[in-house]
Amino acid sequence: MDARIITYELRDRIAWIGLNRPQKRNAINEALLAGLEAAVLQARREARAMVLFGHGPCFCAGLDLAEHRSREAAEVFQHSRAWHAVFSLIRRGPVPAIAALHGATVGGGLELAAACHLRVADATAFFALPEGSRGIYVGGGASVHVARLIGAARMMDMMLTGRVVDAATAERWGLVQYQVAESGAIGQAEALAARLADMAPLTVLGVLQALPRIQDMSEEDGLFVESLMAALAQTGPEAAERLGDFVAKRGAKVAEPGEGGGP
Repeated sequence: MDARIITYELRDRIAWIGLNRPQKRNAINEALLAGLEAAVLQARREARAMVLFGHGPCFCAGLDLAEHRSREAAEVFQHSRAWHAVFSLIRRGPVPAIAALHGATVGGGLELAAACHLRVADATAFFALPEGSRGIYVGGGASVHVARLIGAARMMDMMLTGRVVDAATAERWGLVQYQVAESGAIGQAEALAARLADMAPLTVLGVLQALPRIQDMSEEDGLFVESLMAALAQTGPEAAERLGDFVAKRGAKVAEPGEGGGP
């Protein structure tokens, strides 16, 4: 991994992965994609949660068009599939990923954010899919994953009109789960990551691996897989310990919002 283009730090079971091309607004080129792949694979070996963030003025301004404009159609196809493969390491991997977003989160940057399991946006974050205005089409998974988050109609609007969405609208649409004050995304992501790192591994397995697949199943098949996952999670040592703590009134109860119930 090239530390000049991707930074990596492991702290308290949390892997911090930083996009580090600030002079290019963290645009994704071949080197950054390769560095991201290496960092995610390292996080899968040693972390219990990971946070992706951008150094400099924004999270990620998308595809490096200077590198992309000379590609032939077959090369564009293979390049798109390479993005899918790397982003799938995040989406389908065993380690929950949080995107801490500020400034431009557009095009391929939005696709990368959508590959994460949780998204936190500070007040400066804005979102767009400018590929339509540039005569190209999304290639990093937006047709599936962004459309599933916000709906195909809203994605059509963004691509056809060039609409730019602010953080408040993104939260209302379901594009991000948390909206925080300017410069607050890293702090919120850290708090969330600490909670995720402490979760029972079999519960994390169910949320990351079973839940997304259940969405593509029939109702009856989805319920069947849910029952299997519930049975599997019950076999973990954490289940017996944590349920015992709750029954013995040693475990924390669910609190109302704003009363210590979570980030």
